[in-house]
Amino acid sequence: MSQAYLQSPQIVVDPGLEYADPIRRFQGIPGLERSSSGRLWATWYGGTGTTEDHLNYVLLATSADDGSSWSAPCLIVDPDGEGPTRAYDPVLWHDPSGRLWLFWAQGYAKHTDDTAGVWAITTQDSGAPSPVWSAPRRLCDGIMMNKPIVTSSGQWLIPAARWRAETSCVVFASTDQGDSWNRLGGACVPEPERSCDEHMLVQRHNDSLWMLVRTKYGIGASQSTDGGVNWSEVAPTALAHPETRFFIRRLDSGRLLLVKHGPLTERTKRSHLTAYLSENDGATWDGGLLLDEREGVSYPDGAQAQDGMIYLCYDYDRRGEKLILLAKFTESDVLAGRAASAGSALRLVINQATGALPE
Repeated sequence: MSQAYLQSPQIVVDPGLEYADPIRRFQGIPGLERSSSGRLWATWYGGTGTTEDHLNYVLLATSADDGSSWSAPCLIVDPDGEGPTRAYDPVLWHDPSGRLWLFWAQGYAKHTDDTAGVWAITTQDSGAPSPVWSAPRRLCDGIMMNKPIVTSSGQWLIPAARWRAETSCVVFASTDQGDSWNRLGGACVPEPERSCDEHMLVQRHNDSLWMLVRTKYGIGASQSTDGGVNWSEVAPTALAHPETRFFIRRLDSGRLLLVKHGPLTERTKRSHLTAYLSENDGATWDGGLLLDEREGVSYPDGAQAQDGMIYLCYDYDRRGEKLILLAKFTESDVLAGRAASAGSALRLVINQATGALPE
């Protein structure tokens, strides 16, 4: 097989009917960001097939009214149409300068694919409805589907997995504002509990780095006390969870936000997506705002506005309803267990594909 996965993909800024909602029969795995002007951006991936395959491409949509309505997909990352390469697992992130990054994974359609790499485009004007994007470039090996962090030392860190390989929870670092990325270190999930990793990074108040990892038993954790070079072996946490993605990030208040499935100590199915807060770097968790109780909700990702509002996207029923959804809530809503603050809202629709599954 040729090295088609290394070729620069198509960036389609005026998508035609071949990418319209009625065409897609599968979609999910979203990401979200909010510009300083208030414009929201959402990304996810889908395709005309019915699963994660070579027909997958990445989509981007935007909202200028705080998520009440959304554009049709306005940008598509499509490596090679119906060719062997897929684009998947997209991530949106604003760097410290305000530049918006759209990351995605690109490789062949195999879950054990060693060809996968992290690609990105950027724009300096995420407040515009149709910003100008940079040319795509490949940053590093692996599959990244969670946001970078900036440490207190100024390093940018991205979590990129080499699925089911030894020391698969890799961390890459940049010291030149994203111009180059180098492998810093990595953590290992012991077999037979290794899954898709989907690891996320948090810097604690004592400057140690905390890595939370998707495993077969739920959520595992690793720690680094030397800036990300060396990591402890991934071990189980007290957080009960199904084998799927969760979401954690540091809020402007200093609290940690965790969005997971179900109660803290109960392993549910992919249902009961719930938000919690921690005042002590994850030692304990407070509140519990139920965002969506339905079975089939998954893969949360979010951002926070300057006024404190939290925006959280997720998918529902990837082959049936094919919905990309948005929740808006505050820290007080999480602590109270109900979305009662001004502007809060649940189950807002970002996008719905309507392609029919084969009989």
